Parts: sequence; C-alpha cells; structure tokens
Amino acid sequence: MHQALYRKWRPQTFDDVCGQEHITSILRYEAENRAFSHAYLFCGSRGTGKTTCAKILSKVVNCESPVNGNPCGKCAACMAIDSGAATDVLEMDAASNNGVDNIRDIRDEVIYPPTALRYRVYIIDEVHMLSISAFNALLKTLEEPPEHVIFILATTELHKLPSTIISRCQRFDFRRITTESLMARLRFIAAEESIKLDEDASRMLAKLAQGGMRDAISLLELCAGGGRDVTLDVVEDAIGLTGRDSMLKTVLAVADKNYDLLFSQIDEVVRSSKDIAVFWQDLIAVYRDMLVVKTTQNAASYLDLTDYESKQLHDVASRFRKETLLYHCNLLEDAFFAMQKANAVKRIVAEMALVRMCDEALDSSSEALLSRIAQLEEKMITGSFVAPRCAEVQETPAKVAEEKHVEIPPKKTEAPAPVAPSFAVPAQKAGESGEKRILKPMRNWMEAVEKICRSDPMSAGFVKNAKAFTMENGSVVVRFPDSFSFSMMEKDEARDRLRMALSTVLRREVGDRMLIMEIAGEKKNSSVIDEILEASDED
Repeated sequence: MHQALYRKWRPQTFDDVCGQEHITSILRYEAENRAFSHAYLFCGSRGTGKTTCAKILSKVVNCESPVNGNPCGKCAACMAIDSGAATDVLEMDAASNNGVDNIRDIRDEVIYPPTALRYRVYIIDEVHMLSISAFNALLKTLEEPPEHVIFILATTELHKLPSTIISRCQRFDFRRITTESLMARLRFIAAEESIKLDEDASRMLAKLAQGGMRDAISLLELCAGGGRDVTLDVVEDAIGLTGRDSMLKTVLAVADKNYDLLFSQIDEVVRSSKDIAVFWQDLIAVYRDMLVVKTTQNAASYLDLTDYESKQLHDVASRFRKETLLYHCNLLEDAFFAMQKANAVKRIVAEMALVRMCDEALDSSSEALLSRIAQLEEKMITGSFVAPRCAEVQETPAKVAEEKHVEIPPKKTEAPAPVAPSFAVPAQKAGESGEKRILKPMRNWMEAVEKICRSDPMSAGFVKNAKAFTMENGSVVVRFPDSFSFSMMEKDEARDRLRMALSTVLRREVGDRMLIMEIAGEKKNSSVIDEILEASDED
C-alpha cells in the first residue's frame, strides 16, 4: 500500500526535526539527564512538528539505550512504539473524543503501572477541543499524575485552553519553519525519491506551505505525480497559481488605469479554470510586499524574494504612494471576503474591485479621500499641480468678449510671477519680511480642536472655525476667521491650552515661539485642501 511522503519521511529523532532547534535541544537535554516533566504542552501552527516531537519523546522516555538524547530506534521499546504495538503509548484525538467520559477513563487508567514499558505516555492531539467538563476532570490528574505517567498535549489554538491547564504543563511554542529550511528538506526528499526538483519550484513550494513541513511535502508529492519533473510551471499549473509576472502585470495595469488589460487578466484566469480566489490571494500578497518596500528600511529581511524579483517589486512599488496602497489593500480584503459568501459571483466582485482601485473618485471612503489628498500634496510639492479653475478664469473674459463683440482695453504687459512649487502663503504678522512661507495643512487639527473643547468648552467656538498649518521649521500657524476669536485665544491660559493640545496631537513639544497665531484674510475662509479638491474634481 502506498504511504504518503510526509509519513514516510517523518523524523525519527530530534536531530531530524527541522526548524525547531530551540525545542529539540531542551528535550535532548532532559533525555540525557533523565529529567522528564510530568506534562508537556506543544503549541503552534499545523505541520510544524508537534505530533512528530510527541512521538519521538514517547520513544526516548522508554528507550533502553538513548544516543545523545535521541531514541536508538533499535531496542524493543522503540520498535514496539514504531509498529504501534505498544499499549502503554496511547494517542487520542480530542476532536472526536472530547467528552468528560473519555477523560474519566484516562483518570481511572493512570493508577495502573505500564505493562511493558518504563512510562505510560498519553498523547492528546488538538486538546483545545475538549469540553469544559473534560478539562475540569483532567486538572487534578494533570497536576499530580503517578510517577510512571507522562502527558503530552498538542494544540494549534493555545488561546482556547484554560489557564489552569497551561500552568500545569511545560510549554513549548513551535515556530513556523523558515523557507530555507523547507527548501533544504524538500531537496533532500526529492533526491532520495529520485524526483527532479528545480530551485525556483522548491522555493515556490516552500512559500505556499507557509511554514508547515507537512504541507510542503504534500505539495511536492502532488506536483511530482505521474513521474514529472517538478518545475515552476508544473507547480503553478498543479496548484492553480498565477505567475508573479502576471501579478505584477495586473498591478501595473491598475497604476496605468488600463481597464482593458485588467478585464483581460480576469478573463484569462476564468478561461484557464483557475480559482479567482486563489488569484486574489496572490494579488494581496504582492500588495503586502509593496507595503513592506514602502514602509521599511530593510525590506529584504521581510521579503522572501530573489534579487530579480526584489528589483521588479521595487520598480512597481515606486508607482504608488503608501496611502494608495493602503486604500487598495482595503478594497482587496473586502472583495476577498465578498467572494467567500454563498452564491457570490467571484468574477464580478473581482472586476468591480479592480475598477474602483483605478479611480479613487468612485469611492467616498476615508481611505480613498486620503489617497486623493496624498496625490494632490505630491503634485503641490513637485510643482506639477495646475488648478483647472484658474485656466477657466483666464479664458472666460476673452471668450465672452468674442461672443458679445465687446472690445477689451489693452493691459500693460507684466512679467509673469514665478510659480511656487508648493502652496505658499505670505507672512501676515507685523515685523516679518516679505518672504513667502511654505505652509502645509495640518491633517490632525480637528483632534487638537476636540481636546481643547473637552478641556475648555468656552474656547470651542473660537477654535472650531480656525485653520492650522505646519511649517518646515516645525512651527504651527493657526489662523482665526476674525479678530475677536484671535484676541480670545491670544490670552495666556487659552494659548497654553492650545499649545498643549498641539503638542499632544503632533507628539512633540510646541514651544511658545513655535505657535504663530494670525487673523485670516477675506480670501482665506475656505480650506486649502477643499479648494484643491474642488479644482481636481472639476478637472
């Protein structure tokens, strides 16, 4: 009868366990010194070696001649456990034996000594599935079992275990196995099984396993079915994946707002009988990688990519701003959950989400607005923003005069004023020079307003209609709509409260000299961002 590869190549000693040296080293030390605990708790994600280590531990505690903390595998005890003939080693699946009666049976059995081995070992897998009454029945026995009994509990969901159970066990946390360790093990198994495995294919299988050795070996066996050579194309075809180049092509189509290419990509996925949900997960993974590139200094430490793939990703990520990436990630996540609903038409959900990703104006969410504002700010800084409303003002008088046959008196020719690359506001305080200041609207100004309103409700009316800006030197400019509001907030106590609120919101100290209070002119009543957004919408 055929035996699955993950069972055939299950480690038989602690030295063979991959990626869990922080655990196996302690278990080997206990075996060498015969200092075993009465109860162990193995927790971690699936396929990381919990059950494997439990089986090895059950052998080494009963082994007649252990070697460097590992079971010899040759004595009668090891051979009996390997063959399943040892009645003193009992494995129980708590998912199907989770009642209090099952635990009572164990409680009644532990008083009897083992029949053939040194220790009676109980391995309870998925222990978090036990009922509350079963946990209560296990408590006393788990805390003070007879000297000849050892409990080994394994779980993938530690948070579901009562703290009273966790505190009675020696706990070991199994980590996800690294990609390099998975690749090394896959290459070893492929060589032993005479399977030709490409480097790129082994890396892809390791990534898909997400830190689980069992999943990696199972995927290798799936791709090698029929005696095929395991290449990257074979992996993508067998599992229904879309290549990374195709993913980046889709992302670039979003950046270029190429709707034809986007609909073509979805159509290709549908025609190839691949699951759109799998395609969507791959797309989310690419966006996650781009966020890492945009937000970290050492992205290579968090990305499992080749040099060529890393260069490709950096080139694509440069087309987006962080705000836009976050907005797209929210759309991708919402679309993925929508695909999981019953009777959901995945194709339509995917196409609608991609269209919304191309045009933030189609979405009224705060994330979409933040992305649009970030785009406008970037244009202001680089000097590439031209308000369409200004162009209309310049063209309208000539057009009206032409239509009504009215002569326009000639104007004196003046040299055009230089265009500032950012939004510049002339200084309005007395005694300052005529140089222009570069002001940037303060995004979290309303948070400061709320703090002031809570601490001093009398000042609420004076600050609600004010506008705040930040300068390059860290100063904060607050403009009030009228002289009365300015005079009321200029008082020492009100000014100090304003400085404290700004310091809290900006997470830095705003000194008295760094707070500049002004009275806005007649043309400064509207928000700068509001004016820019209105101009952008008209475009």
